Amino acid sequence: MGGVEDDEPASKRVKLSSEELIHLSNGSTVKESIVGSSRDLMARPLQSDGGEEVVGSKGVIKKVEFVRIIAKALYSLGYIRSGSHLEEESGIALHSSIINVFMRQVLEGDWDESVATLHNIGLTDEMTIKSASFLILEQKFFEFLDEEKVMDALKTLRTEISPLCINHSRVRELSLSIVSPSHCFTVRSPKQDTSRARSRTKLLEELQKLLPPTVMIPERRLEHLVEQALGLQRDACMFHNSLDEEISLFADHQCARDQIPSYALQ
Repeated sequence: MGGVEDDEPASKRVKLSSEELIHLSNGSTVKESIVGSSRDLMARPLQSDGGEEVVGSKGVIKKVEFVRIIAKALYSLGYIRSGSHLEEESGIALHSSIINVFMRQVLEGDWDESVATLHNIGLTDEMTIKSASFLILEQKFFEFLDEEKVMDALKTLRTEISPLCINHSRVRELSLSIVSPSHCFTVRSPKQDTSRARSRTKLLEELQKLLPPTVMIPERRLEHLVEQALGLQRDACMFHNSLDEEISLFADHQCARDQIPSYALQ
């Protein structure tokens, strides 16, 4: 994933994945119970023409992607132990070891190390790397200002942020926040919370949107796919006249003809 082999022990992957959930579960309650194994109820894996295992009757769902998306959904819903158990049992990690290291460095505020790790992930788009580095260094800049380390913030702006040669208007805004500290609050973007921990978490969420989905799975991807499928079923329903909340996941949606008023009562 991301061009780097995942050679980290499963126990460490579980620990990091759990830590990620604590910060990214959107306040979900952590569930301590583990759902029993349902391997016998799952579709039997098939072999695709490209050599990858696939699931589903049509053979178009890649097993690795499918398992990773399910694990991501479990963590997002707050089922930490279930997500860890899925990673352990399937042997499929939600993220590669280098991505887990990168996420931990961001949450712990190891800015220089996180930028270095970003360059080693295996990204091919130089603009993506620069944009992600900009976000990380911007957070570093604001934390220096919060600590009243103005000279360190100025050095970060001059020697690290400006040389990226992107987002020049934002660089000018950052410069203004040094000259006028009261302007700092208006310069901060919504992701930069007054709480350092929450601010770093939001930074990680912004980075998650910026990096390729094969590297970091977008938040709530499974929910998006399900909502998309329900929307397609609703649009294909010839006699659709029911509310969205009445649509069930347990069966394909189809309104019957007899639900349409067709007889005169008077």
